[in-house]
Amino acid sequence: MKEKTILVYFEFKNKKINDEDIGEMESLIESSGGEVCAISEVRKNSIDSKYFIGKGKCLEIKDAAEKLDVTTLIFNVELSGSNIKNLEDITGLKIVDKTNLILDIFASRAKTKQSVLQVELAEYKYRLPRLIGFRDHLSRTGGGIGTRGPGETKLEVDRRTIQKKIDNIKRELKSIDKSQENMRKQRLKSDIKMVSMVGYTNAGKSTLSNKLVNFYKDKYTEEFETEDLLFKTLDTTLRKCTLPNKKQCLVIDTVGFIKDIPTDLIEAFKSTLLDLKHSDLILFVLDSSSSDLDNQITTTMDILKELKVLDKPMVTVFNKSDKNPNVIFPYNLDNKIKISAFNDKDIEKLLYKIQEELYGNYKCVNMKFDYNHQDVLNAVLQNFKCENVSYNNDDVSLEVEISESEIEKYKEFII
Repeated sequence: MKEKTILVYFEFKNKKINDEDIGEMESLIESSGGEVCAISEVRKNSIDSKYFIGKGKCLEIKDAAEKLDVTTLIFNVELSGSNIKNLEDITGLKIVDKTNLILDIFASRAKTKQSVLQVELAEYKYRLPRLIGFRDHLSRTGGGIGTRGPGETKLEVDRRTIQKKIDNIKRELKSIDKSQENMRKQRLKSDIKMVSMVGYTNAGKSTLSNKLVNFYKDKYTEEFETEDLLFKTLDTTLRKCTLPNKKQCLVIDTVGFIKDIPTDLIEAFKSTLLDLKHSDLILFVLDSSSSDLDNQITTTMDILKELKVLDKPMVTVFNKSDKNPNVIFPYNLDNKIKISAFNDKDIEKLLYKIQEELYGNYKCVNMKFDYNHQDVLNAVLQNFKCENVSYNNDDVSLEVEISESEIEKYKEFII
């Protein structure tokens, strides 16, 4: 059974309420297993220091909650510990702010030791200054939204103990980061190119990754998880992808971004996103069917700037064009492509685009090998796209799609 909630959406009077932002909060609540029974929009000139939205509004929402049999109020803003305590005291309801809601989703998605520790670290850092508000909230029986992650007994300890736990988690993560850095170095030595997928959560990155990875395969490989939920992908995953020229690259699917993502979460997952710094190409995936493209672009670009990876080669992929075939490219995004992950021709077009970015332009040349150079012929057949292969009495002739940079290497065989 879904947890019944009321979304309390706060905004200052001098600012416009964005329907997309409200929709995003509803999606977050749904992803956390909640049901939005009502939305209360609160417009104020200033924040009430005790109740954030004011005593009168709290009592009004309390009455609505009783009629709707709602147990939880979810706010679109970050609340202090005293705010949480005072709101719970006056309403008798569980109070969850946006940061706690996202942390809750992350806790339910985390699978690897690294991501579990990263979420736990962010949880402790978030709750450390809010111990007063969380003591009463966490001593209640039951679970639900805002109660996943570190257990009740872990969070009901003093500041000194929590700080010690934070330090211990940081040490564990440092050890994991060191191990992962060694693996990154090994990948760099292997000379295999890396392509990272970034973008707003639910933009279709995982679906697109699956299509790219399996396009030139006879048999499907293990797939990235896909589902229409925010933050479905939390752990960074890597898969080999074959390009049209038969060369391979690694496709890396990363955690999705979101507007006003808590600073502690960005900090916690920075190590996970380090793969971006080692990438040869970044695919910036956008949901072209969204009515809030400007926000998707701004949010992602701000985070990429913070991660200091804007100097990397980048292709902006306007995904889900099947839902919005008339999408108009916003901004001055130089390197862009419009596709649908469910259109094979579009996937092939994107693979050629990736190939071009990684290896430069390819040319189709005619080549001929006598049988004394069988080893070179085998290497060409294995590593390049070859067509019209003809085995003659004295030689083998064929058409080869080869990069300009490698033409010099095989020039003696080109006719």
